[in-house]
Amino acid sequence: MIDADEQPIRVVLVDDHSLCRRGLTELLTQRYGITVLGATDNAAEVEAMLRDEKPDLLVMDLRMEPLGGLQIMERMRKGGYDTPVIILTMSDAEADLAAALRAGVRGYLLKDMAPDDVVDAIRRVVGGEMVVAPAMTMKMIGILQHGEKEQGYQNSLKQLTEREREILQLLARGESNKAIAMTLGISNDTVKQHVRHILNKLNLTSRVEAAVLFAVEQKSLQERNA
Repeated sequence: MIDADEQPIRVVLVDDHSLCRRGLTELLTQRYGITVLGATDNAAEVEAMLRDEKPDLLVMDLRMEPLGGLQIMERMRKGGYDTPVIILTMSDAEADLAAALRAGVRGYLLKDMAPDDVVDAIRRVVGGEMVVAPAMTMKMIGILQHGEKEQGYQNSLKQLTEREREILQLLARGESNKAIAMTLGISNDTVKQHVRHILNKLNLTSRVEAAVLFAVEQKSLQERNA
């Protein structure tokens, strides 16, 4: 729903299905008050809007013709545009998620998600977070477990204080800042400060990434102790 206290968000939609472009445009503008600067399936038009409109975010399909979302994103980067990108797709394949993460997307969402969840993800990405659809979390764990960075992240986890690890465990359960504050008997602001410290120490930008890393660590411990 539209929130008068929210900062106005300006997005460009990229999808090769006109019905999807039209439906998403109407949903974002009329129900949530998000400004859609344009909706297209044309890479040249995307670049023109990036140049002329300077959107806060691109929401882009993955598999399109003739150029897919990641190919358009590669053209953007070569053109010097670093606008954050959310992939909104039907694909729940781990390989597609891995390719998108390697390309530097800030979000990977599925088209069967609830509208409120999609809009919440848009706002969080504009706010600097990285967001992955909840249904893709286990696939993200698999990617991290087989990725080159896993050992470095495991070492980074050792830098956390006992309190930070306690908060990270609650984050991994999907608890909100308010719920964590109530559980630990501390203020909401204190929780926010701890979360910032956790993300800084792990060199991450989102709670999702931190929660996934904690899950990877716990699974590794269970396998070693089995």
